[in-house]
Amino acid sequence: MLKDITLGQFFPGDTAVHRLDPRTKLILMVTYITALFISSGIYSYIFMFFVLVTCLTISRIKPIAVLRGLRPVFIIITITVILNIFFIRGETVLFKFHFIVVTKEGLQNAVFMASRLIMLIISTFLLTYTTSPITLTDGIERMLSPLKRIKLPVHEFALLMSITLRMIPTLIEETDKIMSAQKSRGADFETGGLIKRAKAILPLIIPLFISAFRRADELATAMESRCYHGGEGRTKLKVLHFKSGDFIAFIFGAFIIASVVLLNRVSL
Repeated sequence: MLKDITLGQFFPGDTAVHRLDPRTKLILMVTYITALFISSGIYSYIFMFFVLVTCLTISRIKPIAVLRGLRPVFIIITITVILNIFFIRGETVLFKFHFIVVTKEGLQNAVFMASRLIMLIISTFLLTYTTSPITLTDGIERMLSPLKRIKLPVHEFALLMSITLRMIPTLIEETDKIMSAQKSRGADFETGGLIKRAKAILPLIIPLFISAFRRADELATAMESRCYHGGEGRTKLKVLHFKSGDFIAFIFGAFIIASVVLLNRVSL
């Protein structure tokens, strides 16, 4: 299960999506999420799904990687579906047994909510899959640069986000190593009830925390030894510039919003 968590991983490539400016991809991700939340009909959801599949195809991300990333959040999606099915009331009753009532409106809302959640997660994965942490840091810093005028630590905030994303795969790998070491000593993480499994995980927490603090200390020492300092006066090897592909992507983002608004009216 731990190896299925792909958030923060970067898959190098030379596709049109990989070559986009990180600011463009951030804006497009926000645009896509906004379009998802204003979608209110089956036509708009089908359109949003088609857009997502198109972007994944262009970026050449393997479907197996996307499906692996969804496995850890499968429980959340399942709970969302169950809550919407049994707690959303409607006029058309499909099934009734004592206090359990399933309506057409509840089932429809469950499908829409699950689809929205899945597409939202995949769109977030697509950003990290096609953008390196360093490039993403530069994009966030450039987008938030106006906040420097009110003395906000924009560079430190962007660096913190980049390190966090970069450390997620590292900590997952470290956790897997600790679990393997514990299993070789007779630990059992897969059998028993929920309470037993929770108790079995407790021996993992202390070694994991020690490893995380050790890595943080090593990173801080490495940055200090290289005389690292952020903020004013720091230059960049690759300066971000919008290209023709970025402007085409902006037009595509506006097309998505406009299409969803029109499809919502058709659904009504």
